[in-house]
Amino acid sequence: MAGLPDEPMNWIGRNIPRLEDPALVRGEGRFVADIAVGSRAVVFVRSPVAAGVIRGIEKPDLPRGVLVITGGDVAALKPIVPRLGRFNYVAIEQPILPRDRVHYVGQPVVAVVAPTQREAEDIADAVFLDIEPEQAVVDLDSAAGPGAPVVHPMAPTNTIVEGRIRTPGLDAVLAESTIVEIDVRSRRQNASPMETRGGAASFDKASGRVSLHASVQMPHMLRTGIADCIGMPEADLRVVAPDVGGGFGQKMSLFPEYVLLVWLARKYRTEVAWIEDRRENLIASAHSRDQHHIVRGAFDGQGVMRGLDVEILANIGAFSCYPTTCGVEPLMALAEYAGPYKVAEYGTHARGITTNTAVMAPYRGVSRPVVSFALERLMEVAAKRLNIDPIEIRRRNLVTVFPHRTPTNMVLDEASYLETMEKAVEVADLPGFRARQQAAREQGRYLGIGFSVINERTGYGTPAFAARSMEITPGYERVEICMTPSGEVEARIGASPHGQGLRTTLAQIIAEEVGVDVQRIRIIHGDTDRTPYGWGTFASRSLVIAGGASKLAAGKLAQKLKRAAAVLLQGEESQVRLEAGMALIPGGASISLDTIARTVYHSAGPISEKIGYDLNEAATYDPEGTFSNACHVAVVEVDAETGNTRILRYIVVEDAGRLINPMIVDGQVQGGVAQGIGNALLEEIIYDADGNILTGSFADFIPPTMAEVPDIEVHHLATLTGATVLQAKGVGEGGSIAAPAAVINAICDALQPFGVQLFEMPATPQRVRAAIRAAQETSP
Repeated sequence: MAGLPDEPMNWIGRNIPRLEDPALVRGEGRFVADIAVGSRAVVFVRSPVAAGVIRGIEKPDLPRGVLVITGGDVAALKPIVPRLGRFNYVAIEQPILPRDRVHYVGQPVVAVVAPTQREAEDIADAVFLDIEPEQAVVDLDSAAGPGAPVVHPMAPTNTIVEGRIRTPGLDAVLAESTIVEIDVRSRRQNASPMETRGGAASFDKASGRVSLHASVQMPHMLRTGIADCIGMPEADLRVVAPDVGGGFGQKMSLFPEYVLLVWLARKYRTEVAWIEDRRENLIASAHSRDQHHIVRGAFDGQGVMRGLDVEILANIGAFSCYPTTCGVEPLMALAEYAGPYKVAEYGTHARGITTNTAVMAPYRGVSRPVVSFALERLMEVAAKRLNIDPIEIRRRNLVTVFPHRTPTNMVLDEASYLETMEKAVEVADLPGFRARQQAAREQGRYLGIGFSVINERTGYGTPAFAARSMEITPGYERVEICMTPSGEVEARIGASPHGQGLRTTLAQIIAEEVGVDVQRIRIIHGDTDRTPYGWGTFASRSLVIAGGASKLAAGKLAQKLKRAAAVLLQGEESQVRLEAGMALIPGGASISLDTIARTVYHSAGPISEKIGYDLNEAATYDPEGTFSNACHVAVVEVDAETGNTRILRYIVVEDAGRLINPMIVDGQVQGGVAQGIGNALLEEIIYDADGNILTGSFADFIPPTMAEVPDIEVHHLATLTGATVLQAKGVGEGGSIAAPAAVINAICDALQPFGVQLFEMPATPQRVRAAIRAAQETSP
C-alpha cells in the first residue's frame, strides 16, 4: 500500500465526542422553525398538473393583513437561469412564480401571506388555479425518444445537456473482445432530510437590509443568487444557515421560494417565514438518480476489462438546478465511470433529458451510486460469463499502481483498492460463508453475499469545477483565524456544516497546530456577515478543503505565537514548542498562551516589531482533489416467497487517509450506508402517466428504519496521500455510493438457484418476486 509515512499527533486521530452535540441533545439547537416564530406565514399554492397553460387565478375575499402573490406581481424578478459554458447546453429559465404555464406538479404558482399558518393555509385552499392541461412527458426513455411532447420550445428534443468522450482505440477493442452488456435502471429518489426546506426573512428598517435564515448548505451562494434575481446589492442581504437538520445535496440549490421570501420581506418591510411540510418536500423539492445506463464491457479471455462503452440517460426534471446545473448528474457519470478499475479504452455518451417532473439536483454521491451499481453488476455478470470467481475478476482489474491517470484525464492518487477488498474478504470469512450458504439452501433458505469496490472523488477545488464550465465555479475555501486577548481561538469558515461534525474536526486540526484545548476553539460558520465567502458543505469536501485552510491558517498563527514567545522568553523561535496551552523551550522556560495573547494586545512593546499588533491570520486552500476508497460487503437473506430482503450483516473496509476523528468518520460511513440501503431496497418517487406523484408521504415513499439497517461494521486502512495538506481524504458520500451495489449483488447471489439477475434499483419485494417468477417461467 502506497502513501506517506505516519507521524505522532496530539489531537488529530482522537475519538473526541462531538462538540456540537450537547446543545442538540438538550433540545437547545436553533433551527429555522425556531427563528420563524412570530413571523407572518407564507404558504404556496402549487400546480396540480404537470403541464398546462394558466388561464386565470381566482382569489377569495381577503381579510385584512393577507396577501396573495401571483406571477404578475413578481414579473420584474429575474428567473433562475443556471448556465454552463458548453455549446450543447440549453439554458432554461425557471420563473420565481409562473405567469403563463406550469411544468410539473408541485411547481409554486401563488404565494399566500397571512398572520398565521392556519390562516395562510385556509386562504391557499380557497385559491382556484384555472389551468388548461397539456400532454405531459414523465418517463425518461419516452422523453428522449422521437415524437415526445416538448417540455421547453428551446429544447425540441428534450435534451438539455450532452457530453461525449471516445478514445481512439475503443472500436478496435470492442471488435476483438468478449462483450458483456447490461441494461441498468435507477429509479427516482428523494434525499428526505429530517428537517425540510424552510426560511425566515426579516427586514431591518434602520439599515434597509434583509436577513434570511434558511435551512441551506451554501449560504454565500444563496445570497449571490437571490440578490441577482431581485436586483439588489449583495451587501443588503444577510443569509444565515443556523442549525440545519440534514441536507444531503437537496439544500445546495437556489429555489424560487427563497427568492420570494426575501422579496416579500423587502417590499413589505416585514418578517415572513415558510416551512415546507413533508408532502411538499416529496413532491416539490429536488429529486435525483432517475437514470438509465446501457453498459458494454470489453473483456479478454483472462477477464481483464480492456474497454468500456456506456450510454447514459439522466432525467433532469423540468428545470436546471442552480448553481450546479442539470449537467451535474450525467456529466459526473461520464467523467468517473471507470471508478477504481483500469480501463485503457473508454467511450461515453451522456444526455440530460428534461421532463414534466420536479427538478433534479445533487443527492449524496450524485451519479456515482448508479455508476457503482452498474460497474459492480458488470463485474458480476462478466465473472459468470467468463467462468471466473467474482473476487478474482476484480483482482485482475483494480488499479494497483499510483498515481493512475484515467481515460477522462483524472489522476487517482495513492490508494488501497486491492487491499481494502482483500481485507473485506478476510473479515467476511468468504469460505465460511459459502459453507453456511450451502447448508441454508438445503433447508430452503436463500443467503447471499455481495461485494462493491469503489473510489470516491473528494476534496476537489476550483480546477475540477472549472473543467465543468459552470458559470459559478466553487472550489476553494478560506479560513480566518484569531486568538483573542483572553487566549481563546476563533476560526471563521466559509464551509457550512449540517451534521458532519466540522466544529469538532476543525477544532482538532487547529488544536494540533496551536496547542490549545479544543474546548477553547470556536468555529463560526453559516453567516454571510461573519464569515469569508465560501462554498458551503457538499461533495465530501469540507474536511479536506476547509480543514486544509484551517491547518494553514492555524500554522501561521502558531508561528506568530512562537515568535512572541521567543521574545518574551529570550530564546530562539526554532526551539519553541506549543503544547497544552503553553509555549515551551527546552530547559524549562515556559509561558502560557493566555499571557502571550494579553501581552500582544495590551502591552505590545518589543513584540509588535516581531509580529505586529494582533494575533489574526488567514489562509485559502484550493486543492486538485483526492480519492478515498472502500470495499463494502452485504450479507442478506431473501424470502423467495415474498421477495423480501433482510440484511444480516454489513461490512465496510474504508481508506480515507489520515483520520482526524475516527468516530466521526464511522458515523459518516454508517449514515451513508443507511441511505444506500434505502436506495437499494425501498425508496422510489413514482409518477403516474399524467405526472401526478403517487408517493407523497412516508407511507408510500419508504425510508429505511432501524428494522432495515443492521449494525454496520467499519474497518480502516490508512493511505496517507500527498495530494492534501492534511494527508486526509473525504468520506461523506462513500457509504451511499457503494451500498446499493453491495446489497443488490448479495440478492443476486442469494437467488443463484433461480438464475435471477437484477439490474434495477430499488430491488423492492415486488421486483424481486417478479424476477423470480420470470426466471422460473423461462427455466427448462
